[in-house]
Amino acid sequence: MRIFRSREPKPVRVVEADPPRPSRTIASLWADAFGRLATRAVQIIVVVIVLAGIIVVIRELTLVTIPLVLALIIASALAPVMTWMRRRGIPSVVATLVSLLAITAVLGGIGWLIFTAVRNQWEELYEQARDGFTTFADWAQQLPFFPTSEELDDLIAQATDFLTSAQFGSGAIAGIGAVASFVVGLVLFITILFFFLKDGPRMWEFLLRPFRGEDYARAQRIGDKTVSVFGSYVRGTAAVALVDAVGILIGLLILQVPLAVPLAVLVFLLAFIPIVGATLAGTFAALVALVANGWVSALIVVGVVVLVNQLEGNFLQPVLMGRSMKLHAFVILVALTVGAGIGGVVGAVLAVPITAAVWGVIQVWDGPDLPARWARPKPLRE
Repeated sequence: MRIFRSREPKPVRVVEADPPRPSRTIASLWADAFGRLATRAVQIIVVVIVLAGIIVVIRELTLVTIPLVLALIIASALAPVMTWMRRRGIPSVVATLVSLLAITAVLGGIGWLIFTAVRNQWEELYEQARDGFTTFADWAQQLPFFPTSEELDDLIAQATDFLTSAQFGSGAIAGIGAVASFVVGLVLFITILFFFLKDGPRMWEFLLRPFRGEDYARAQRIGDKTVSVFGSYVRGTAAVALVDAVGILIGLLILQVPLAVPLAVLVFLLAFIPIVGATLAGTFAALVALVANGWVSALIVVGVVVLVNQLEGNFLQPVLMGRSMKLHAFVILVALTVGAGIGGVVGAVLAVPITAAVWGVIQVWDGPDLPARWARPKPLRE
């Protein structure tokens, strides 16, 4: 008896066509030259948005950010002194108080010199300035475009009305608010500086706790380089400014220009604003010499200022500031413009050291002496 077994049909293998691959098509859109350009454009837009946000935050919180950055820069300048005192077994609190008292004594001495010189020579300079202004007005009235006496009376009347108006009163109130903000910022600066000097290394180690391995080593290099650049900048600029002030002071004393000491102090302070500061200081000194001693003395003062600035730029800065602190003049001008737009005069003072610190960080990004890949110099082609 034959048993018939039903054969089950074999499963039919259906071969499906490959689905379309839109991802490859989309990827190919970004792989060509235009796609790479679009990618870079998107990256640049993101960076600009982030930088704009940072600038907005800094402008809104200048009462905090400016004292914070100032305290960091001054603490970096005093870091070698603090390290030396700690190695000698001096407690951090005592070393911090000694440093702060030394800064207060130096600033107080400078203020006393300025006040004494101005008080002793103010009447003489006022008389000379009045005579010089009268002579200038008599000469200027002979010019065809100089205002007539009626127009001058109208200008004086408008100025008097403005001084007695409500607008000037509101401006005076705003000035009082600015003074209050300055006092608050000064107190905050002193407080932050105290803690930076006392506990700066421990605070930095606390911030580095989340980092491990190469990231920790890089963060350490960034911190060390930032402190080194800030400190070198302040100490080098202070030394250069002191030489400039002493040289111009000697010239002013030889020419017997009034307010020689306050003008020398002004030269020292404005030297912390590169390029622009020397020009402003020379202009003020020349104007005082012009009013007090005449145009011959003013020209000699201008010559002295130019000579001192050339000595500074060609000899002092390369020796005292070092090659690592050297920035191109165009970079300095851009930094000054941006800093002045964000924080005014203080922003202009802080712009250059911050730019130098950023460049210093880039120089140690991949190693102690190894810049970031994009910042490395290209080999010269033979």
